[in-house]
Amino acid sequence: MTAGQALDPDLPRGIPDGDGTIVTVGTFDGVHRGHWAVLQEIRERAALRGLRAVLVTFHPHPLRVVRPDSAPPLLTTPIEKKEILAESGLDYAVFLRFTVALSRYTPERFVDDVLIGRLGVRELVIGFDHGFGRGRSGDAGTLRRIGADRGFDVDVVPPVHAGEGAISSTRIRRAIARGDLADAAAGLGRHYGMRAVVIRGDGRGRSIGFPTANLGGLPPDKALPPAGVYAVRGSVRTGTFDGALHLGPRPTFPGAVPSVELHLLDFDGNLYGEEVRVDFVDRLRDVRPFESVEALVQQLHRDVARAREILRRE
Repeated sequence: MTAGQALDPDLPRGIPDGDGTIVTVGTFDGVHRGHWAVLQEIRERAALRGLRAVLVTFHPHPLRVVRPDSAPPLLTTPIEKKEILAESGLDYAVFLRFTVALSRYTPERFVDDVLIGRLGVRELVIGFDHGFGRGRSGDAGTLRRIGADRGFDVDVVPPVHAGEGAISSTRIRRAIARGDLADAAAGLGRHYGMRAVVIRGDGRGRSIGFPTANLGGLPPDKALPPAGVYAVRGSVRTGTFDGALHLGPRPTFPGAVPSVELHLLDFDGNLYGEEVRVDFVDRLRDVRPFESVEALVQQLHRDVARAREILRRE
């Protein structure tokens, strides 16, 4: 691979030989309802024409490479994105490593090297706010011009709305940042979630009657809601359980470091080293100090009762 190339020319084509593909391209962070509309469109068009439906997406987020200070927190890590896309009905999801070299590709070069050269594109379907290529110059007009010249069609899927505005990854990130989990779920079409690994803590929760799984291994660029206590669902190897989660500082215990602690309701078992998926359902309260451990325990009982009620109504 020579300087300036983002793809190794010696690698085989990404898609086995066939009649061609219908492709969409984008970061697809969150794989929200607007993204699903695009994926459904390419899936349906591919079925009608006997072609293959293909998503081309990127990691890391392009801004992490071209403007690191402006890079947003991620709604979905690569593993989470693959997990969601497994239910999309696509024939292929192509994950391209976004590099400085790739960021310098013009839209024409990206089309020629990737969409035509690797994927055999016959039709390109994009979202309403789409842009790729150097400086995001590959907008709908540019792509239609390139498509007319190279012999493939380009279509744009209109936005999907929730409430008063169009759904976007940016809007969902803002909702999560302010703890508005209902607005985030309305955009995602599901509860916002994260994956973590259970690590050893100091055992304080068990000592006060509320055993918790201390969660670690969270990517530093993963979007999280504000510090607080949340009603959640936790999925572990043996099933999915209602729960309450503490996120942030522990001011009742001087010197205690901030933590992410999951209390699964009606669960008894050892989770050390196990991966857990947590889905945020509702925010219960802010983190605050208590005058005594006894006062904290009383509040935890109230938190659990409220979490049960919220999750029962789901």
